[in-house]
Amino acid sequence: MLKFAPWPCALCAICLIPSLALGEGGWWMNEPIRWVQTNLRETDATLNSDRLVGQLSEMRANVLLMGMGGISAYYPTTVEFHYPSPYLPAGQDLFGDVLRKSHARGIRVIGRFDFSKTRKTVFDAHPEWFFRKADGSPAIYNSLYSTCINGGYYRQQAMKILSEGLEKYDVDGLFFNAFGNQARDYSGNELGLCHCDVCKRKYQAMFQRAIPDKPDDDYRRFMFLSSREVAASFGDLIHKIRPKAGYFNYVQESTDGIMSESNTAVERPLPMWPYSASDNVNRAMNGRPGKMAVNLCMQFVDYWWRFATVPRDEIALRLWENVANGGALAFEVNGTLDQQDRQAVETAAPVFRWLAENEQYYVGQESAARVLLLGAPAGTGRSYNESSYRGLFRLLSESHVPFAVSDNIDVLAKRKFDVVIASDWAPKELEQYAEQGGRVLIVSHSEPEFHVAPVVERSKDLKAYFRVRNRTFFPSLGDTDLVMTNGPYTELDTEGATPALTLIPPSMFGPPELVHVDMKDTNKPGLVIVAKGKGTVAWIPWDLAAIYYRESLPAHAAIFEGVLDHLNPRRQMETDAHPLVEITWMKQKGRQLLHLVNLSGHSQTGYFAPIPMTNIHIRLAGAFTQAQSVRSPGTIAIRRSGEYSEFVVPRLTDYELVVVQ
Repeated sequence: MLKFAPWPCALCAICLIPSLALGEGGWWMNEPIRWVQTNLRETDATLNSDRLVGQLSEMRANVLLMGMGGISAYYPTTVEFHYPSPYLPAGQDLFGDVLRKSHARGIRVIGRFDFSKTRKTVFDAHPEWFFRKADGSPAIYNSLYSTCINGGYYRQQAMKILSEGLEKYDVDGLFFNAFGNQARDYSGNELGLCHCDVCKRKYQAMFQRAIPDKPDDDYRRFMFLSSREVAASFGDLIHKIRPKAGYFNYVQESTDGIMSESNTAVERPLPMWPYSASDNVNRAMNGRPGKMAVNLCMQFVDYWWRFATVPRDEIALRLWENVANGGALAFEVNGTLDQQDRQAVETAAPVFRWLAENEQYYVGQESAARVLLLGAPAGTGRSYNESSYRGLFRLLSESHVPFAVSDNIDVLAKRKFDVVIASDWAPKELEQYAEQGGRVLIVSHSEPEFHVAPVVERSKDLKAYFRVRNRTFFPSLGDTDLVMTNGPYTELDTEGATPALTLIPPSMFGPPELVHVDMKDTNKPGLVIVAKGKGTVAWIPWDLAAIYYRESLPAHAAIFEGVLDHLNPRRQMETDAHPLVEITWMKQKGRQLLHLVNLSGHSQTGYFAPIPMTNIHIRLAGAFTQAQSVRSPGTIAIRRSGEYSEFVVPRLTDYELVVVQ
């Protein structure tokens, strides 16, 4: 395992930062990552660099992301129309000082840029570089003018700024915030679509029409392609000047790491999403396996309250979920580490230190899951029901089915899966996958991009029931004959067969004397299972997962599990763990890593200390002979039982790692 000198010595920084072969990825793929981001304000240009680097070293962080340039530079820039923070003391170079001192402690440094806004003096000199609303006016926020992704600021001026920074500093990477045209400002005000001259010309040439009043599929595609053009040019420049530096952004293309955030907002629709970090990291790691997933745990409640931290246990949960899914440990604060609300930093620090002591397990992890959940495909402009996706995510996690998430269908050509699960996006490629012997489960009223069964009729909003007709599919529904549905439904032709679930259309529900007295059964299916070549496709043509996300009814979970078990009778893992214990199965250099994350402290809008659990029985498919718990150190007895290996995890507090071989 890579080790760094704990204190500065006579060696130069280059000697202390290990040189890695970049054949299968740079340092971000070959080292354990404990990442801290300090979102510096202009006034923080006076910070004590010794103190900051000392704090990072004490908490055992090994990557620092800090402000470098863009809106404000934290070094003495000489590029025209690029301005240092007005608080940066004359003759001082904050970024250079922090970089030098961090490297001396074995801490890598990533520079942060934001090219989305700049000063009025730049607008006055080059108005053609900037975002224009439909009425031609610029977008201004706190005296800063929004630039356009297609304008000269991003396309030429930013390249000059980046060239200066890259040539001046031996950075370990660059990160770009607020990349591209923002849909709304920090106060939530809608900005509309950019109508600058460059956008109007490019859009007309691409789609032979004027920019629409509201975003449509074409406009979303236009913005996607525009941002990716600039992203590629940034990446080329970084890798040309600093070949060993990483490129990090919120876009997936051309980058070395995929950035995301676990954050909160006071007006965000409920319910809260406690799987935020797992969702982001799982999707990035499995959708783009050659890149590092960096999901930032944002410490603040909302933009208006940047210095008010979310609950301690929410911070800890996100951090454990990050590493349990194979991503970087990543934590963010606004300003410096000297916070006025110190709960977040004091919660993150011991997690960082523990992971540093056990860093061998937190590098080079890959998912061992054999069930694939398809996410929303980026850049297509298609609509996607987030509630359906999240319902499926919950159903799999609560059923303890190890699963990988991907919005990249190409993963099917690279890995073997037992089942592929889709909601609103069931692409054409799944047909060939099924014909070759694959098993597919579609849970959506939306038609897949290939034929499964003839469509008879579509209902947009159906408040009805399904009758359970075949209990061999649903063994846990012994006490349930009717299951509710609420929302869209696509009626399919079953060619005379009696389905396992059949529709009961809407009937009277009031007054009590008349409740459902006119209820009638039909043969309209709530589930269709068809052979497709050598494989099988099951289609639940209503929004079961979205209903489960909202209502959490056990009957819907039972239907989902019944169909999944029918498609794949031999589960990869069986356990009596509580549904709120998230278990991820990862592999690493010939050993298996089982991560257990305790979500039992989450309740509605609150995060509290999770409830400790004991004696969790686990059965893993395969022949294993050794098991070791790491968080609560100990050897775990393991025994064979048919095709499974069984063991008991003695105790789970907030998180446990079990190493199995």
